[in-house]
Amino acid sequence: MSARIDPAQPPYSDKIQALFDGIMPPGVAPLTLFTTLANDERLITRFMSGGLLDKGHLTLRQREMVIDRVTAQNKSEYEWGVHVALFAERVELDKDQIYSLVHGGAGDACWSEEEKLLIKLCDALHGDANVDDDLWADLSNIFSDAALIELLLLAGFYRTVSYLTNALRLPLETFSAQFPAAKSV
Repeated sequence: MSARIDPAQPPYSDKIQALFDGIMPPGVAPLTLFTTLANDERLITRFMSGGLLDKGHLTLRQREMVIDRVTAQNKSEYEWGVHVALFAERVELDKDQIYSLVHGGAGDACWSEEEKLLIKLCDALHGDANVDDDLWADLSNIFSDAALIELLLLAGFYRTVSYLTNALRLPLETFSAQFPAAKSV
């Protein structure tokens, strides 16, 4: 499968190069998603300003769980694979948890009670684009109002990212993880 829109090629404008330098580790080429969006300076600038990859109201593990669950639900192996490859070990997601984020659910034994709520939140948003009162109350007992808003923005942003990566047919990055195969019953 090849991408539907060719990525922009270097040299990039000073503004786009500065965006890449701000998000990519030194010496690492920008992701295909970023270079594809770089075909339009306005679009990449707006996209980068909404990324929520800064230090916010969530732990890195919480953030990555939401990103991985949302991108798995939306079948964005591209984005899921980038995040699992770059962050799973760092946030101590084990093999069972990685599998559960793709094929399991909040009832899996590998999750703490707080983590189960994050998965339930992602599932509710994915299914109904809403959160019922009981789940909201449970989340509110753990997360601040600002963190709750961040969770909603994060899930929505990565649903948008999934639309982009899937519809643009972006090929996996060379270092990306791939979805684990479903276990046969």
